[in-house]
This record gives sequence, C-alpha cells and structure tokens, in this order.
Amino acid sequence: MFTGIVQGVGRIRSVEPRGGDVTIWVETGTVPISDVEPGGSIAVNGACLTAVQLEPAAFVADVSRETLSLTTAGDWSPGARVNLEKALTAGQALGGHYVTGHVDGVGTVVSRHDDARSVRVEFEVPAGLARYVARKGSVCVDGVSLTVNGVEGRRFDVNLVPHTLEMTVLGDYRPGTRVNLEVDIIARYLERLLAESRG
Repeated sequence: MFTGIVQGVGRIRSVEPRGGDVTIWVETGTVPISDVEPGGSIAVNGACLTAVQLEPAAFVADVSRETLSLTTAGDWSPGARVNLEKALTAGQALGGHYVTGHVDGVGTVVSRHDDARSVRVEFEVPAGLARYVARKGSVCVDGVSLTVNGVEGRRFDVNLVPHTLEMTVLGDYRPGTRVNLEVDIIARYLERLLAESRG
C-alpha cells in the first residue's frame, strides 16, 4: 500500500529484456532505501515493483509481461526519470489517499497550461476508467495523488502546484505523454457493492 506522496525522483539505469519480461535497475537519487529489504515494494511511476536486489542507492526489479502491457513500463529507457515511493509502513502518516500500486490503465496528456507558478494539465483516460474519475475526487497519476478539478467525458484536469512540479516528474509532461493511472479504490468497491445489491 502507498499514499501517492512521492518521496523523490529516480532514474532508470538499465533495462534488460528477459523473454517476455524485463529486468530494470533503478537509481533512487535522494530517496533512502537502507530500510528496504529484498522482496520489499517500491512504487515506480505508480507501479508496485518488488526490489529483488539492492545497492545503497539503487535496486533491481523484474517487470512482468502483464505489467508491461498495463503500464508505461515498456516505455522506460536508460536515463528516464521516474517517481519513487516506498511502501507505507505502520504509523506513517497518510498524506494522499490509499494507493495500491496496481495500475488500472494508461492515460495521455492532452494539454498543459502554465498559470503563474502552477500548471494545469488535462488528461484523457481509457473508456473503461472514465466512470471512476469524479470532480474533487482523487486519482493517482504516475504514482502522485492528485485532486480532480474537472471532468468532461473521458477527460479530466488537475492543477499542479510548485512543490509537486519540483518533487516529481509531472513537470516534464507535454501533450502526448503517456501516464500510469490508478483510480480511487473506494470507487471500485462502491461499484461492486451497488452491483451486488441490485442482484
């Protein structure tokens, strides 16, 4: 489980194809990982990955064929900047919203508008996810917990404040950028409960 509060930006060191899967090395930059054990979880651009090998400032993770098909992980190349968040631990403050690290699909940046010190970004989501995105609700974009400003059809927009732009890769977004999306898990549970109550 994660919070959607990114702890820092890392970089992809290497990508090694292994059959239909890939093995990646991720440099963690300023994100400390001395408390992460082999087998621990780290969200990379919102996708929960298992650290199978660790260095003081880097880790190795295997990315499955399924993860490659459901996320932007297949786009990652050496040097790519990625958002990093270690798994939530007992007693840690929940600053964003509950994030599982199980990406629901890939969205696309439609537009970016710089407004003084903040930036408004509009995204388009896959048709099957649009119903879970609500105005003033939460959505996780590349591992970042964001509040939805407005929704129109399959599109929604968010406002990125200077801190988010500085601490994450979201400031790099341009029209056409592909992003990992995870919708609010509560919305999914509510849909299931309502469907069952209707028989």
